[in-house]
Amino acid sequence: MDKETKSFFEKLAGINRDKEEEFKPELKILEDGVDEKEETEEYEEKEKLTGEIFEEAEGELAVDVYQTANNFIIEATIAGVDPENIVVSLSSDSVSVKGKREKVERVKNGDYLVQECFWGRFSRTIILPQDFDSDKAGASIKNGVLKITLPKINKIKSKKIKVKFE
Repeated sequence: MDKETKSFFEKLAGINRDKEEEFKPELKILEDGVDEKEETEEYEEKEKLTGEIFEEAEGELAVDVYQTANNFIIEATIAGVDPENIVVSLSSDSVSVKGKREKVERVKNGDYLVQECFWGRFSRTIILPQDFDSDKAGASIKNGVLKITLPKINKIKSKKIKVKFE
């Protein structure tokens, strides 16, 4: 891969080599005489702050994207999301889905045994390889699955012309 192509993909992925910062982990060694209660309180405070940050973070929506002869189809599992909390934005060659899955019951981070479900804001933008007709696009939810149907615009139509003799 040449340098120009690599640079293009780095820009596409949001990688900036000029401003890359080195990760420096915080390492703390407990010595004799250090108050363990003080260390525990500090850890619990950091855990509380981390939990708040994750609650405000935006998740990426998992999607399946496929095509038929006439349509692009995007499917995403969004169980537990009120349809009023979903926004689908269309441009000529991309689709953005944004929403929010609200948690009704609040649970403390320490009370979870397993926590795999994502709650909060989510979004995803999909760039398609061909333009589609946004006026004829449709979206529906069935059994917790969002299905977006995007009719393809057939730009590559072969046309035969008759040759005239002059």
